[in-house]
Amino acid sequence: MSKQIRPYGSWDSPVTTDSIVSETVHLGGPIVDGSDLYWLEGRPSEGGRNVLVRRVRTSSEDVTPEGFNVRNRVHEYGGAAALLHDGAVYFSNDSDQRLYSHVPGHAPKPITPDASLRFADGNVDPARKRGIWVMEDHRDSGREAVNSIVAVPLDGGEPSELPIVLTEGNDFYAAPRLSPDGSQLAWLAWNHPNMPWDGCELWLAGIAGDGSLEDAQLVAGGISEAIFQPSWSPDGVLYFVSDRTGWWNIHRLGPDGSEIVLAMDAEFGLPYWSFGMSTYAFESKDRLFCTYSAGQGWQLASIDLPDGRLRAVETEFTEFGTLHVWDGVITTVAGSNSRPDAIVRIDAETGKTLETIAVSTPVQLDADLISSPQAIEFPTSGNKTAHAYYYAPANPDFGAPEGELPPLIVMSHGGPTGSTSAGFDMRTQFWTSRGFAVVDVNYGGSTGYGREYRERLNDKWGIVDVDDCCNAALYLVERGLADENRLAIRGGSAGGYTTLAALAFRDVFKAGVSLFGIGDLEAMAKDTHKFESRYLDGLIGAYPEQRDVYLERSPIHHTDGLSCPIAFFQGLEDKIVPPNQAQMMVEVLRKKGLPVAHVEFEGEQHGFRRAENIKTAIDGELYFYSKIFGFEPAGDVQPIEIENLP
Repeated sequence: MSKQIRPYGSWDSPVTTDSIVSETVHLGGPIVDGSDLYWLEGRPSEGGRNVLVRRVRTSSEDVTPEGFNVRNRVHEYGGAAALLHDGAVYFSNDSDQRLYSHVPGHAPKPITPDASLRFADGNVDPARKRGIWVMEDHRDSGREAVNSIVAVPLDGGEPSELPIVLTEGNDFYAAPRLSPDGSQLAWLAWNHPNMPWDGCELWLAGIAGDGSLEDAQLVAGGISEAIFQPSWSPDGVLYFVSDRTGWWNIHRLGPDGSEIVLAMDAEFGLPYWSFGMSTYAFESKDRLFCTYSAGQGWQLASIDLPDGRLRAVETEFTEFGTLHVWDGVITTVAGSNSRPDAIVRIDAETGKTLETIAVSTPVQLDADLISSPQAIEFPTSGNKTAHAYYYAPANPDFGAPEGELPPLIVMSHGGPTGSTSAGFDMRTQFWTSRGFAVVDVNYGGSTGYGREYRERLNDKWGIVDVDDCCNAALYLVERGLADENRLAIRGGSAGGYTTLAALAFRDVFKAGVSLFGIGDLEAMAKDTHKFESRYLDGLIGAYPEQRDVYLERSPIHHTDGLSCPIAFFQGLEDKIVPPNQAQMMVEVLRKKGLPVAHVEFEGEQHGFRRAENIKTAIDGELYFYSKIFGFEPAGDVQPIEIENLP
């Protein structure tokens, strides 16, 4: 069958916004309670509601009833919002942030008193019939929220009773973990201006007869050592991930202090953006299973204990979520560059997929329609190299006119401390199947390449990331893989800042799309939530002492450099990047007479969760590119208003 010849960007594609939003869920977990398996499904088709789901024989059933959304807003990003014990579910409900006790078949019962108290990362203390949680107290609107680790009775007691504070005094807490015998509690703590990946502390305390903590000791970490995922082995040894060697490697606490289990130039940890993140789990006291990254995807492996011998487990997957290991079977959320995320059971010895339990999307694409990521390393500023994944246009039914080069979308990930992955993403395939090239950049500052690479962004946000995104585009132009006159950059949150900075301070791109991005760094420093209120100290400098640097790097103060169209998509309930950030930038572009689109979403926070809004944002972005780059998009594309369009 001969290919139809159409301009890049105008190809028909089966990857539609309807297929992305109506048939796709976000999978979280797994969560295991005895022999029962649970997981979370984030459903755009239900307004972004998170539902706890349980495996029942060969099918599944919803556990949390309609009207409840399993989500907390501790640190605003939340995570680890559900806890299971003996068939009962304890979860945070998004609308009121109260903890609920729920036995399936009965109505959920609130067990915490006040909507201004938020809870995350629970751990069951069965001997004392209580849950141990991270709590964030917002009762005093005149001061910064107060974080602590608290105990909440599992039966709830009287809903008016306040939780019992076990430890407080630090700015932040995470990962309270009870030892197998219930005699000790480990946890993470850190203080402003650090973020947890800059440096945090691992603490250990005994539990007294009355349930309080005693003899608390700092056992690892500090202001320049980042600790991740403290976990107890079945025989009561405390393990954790530390980057003291320059790489996030697994350590344990021995009689003479902490010791490394296995030294590798690889990352066994992640930036603690949300609660409950993990990369390893114990099968027994003699072996754990883990995932690690050496810069190109993730590998599943086992580590024999205590000698630290690593054995690769070869699977069909390159991306993994939380692991649970039992009786030779690994249960996890996994995906690859050609397979969407799914909850699967994997044979721990052979790596064979034994069962697929739930899938993030039932949509299956033909292999020749999928654009596979190519890991590229390209030269950038300072005689360094940076990393990215390149996706070529791919559609077996279409070709482009002879001599035409594809438009390129440069994707700048959020964080900025974070990373992009090579995992299958329907949204990336949405673009490539229509004839766009895409490059997803892991600019300096990204995780997955060691602490030194991560620290490239220290004091240089708005410089290193911008240079790397620009140089990724120029690298592909030089190789004849992209049209230099149709280069676009887009990103959300911190990636939106990189997008706006690239458009204000460089002359590489012809269009940009900012999703809840930052235009005014000073406004961000003065008006954001507690978790990130001092984040910019490390990325830009101390505020207000270095206010001049904030002004110098803020696109809003350098709009004379803006010379191309920009589209903005923004949630009106965003507490992380308030909507006035987009509004200020739009007003400037409007006055300059540049084409500008501004789409605001009622009820959306930081990131879009509702199906209709996700659809509008993706369709709107395609429509925007079509008008700016001069092609006719295929299919029924929802238009958005573009002001000042010639």
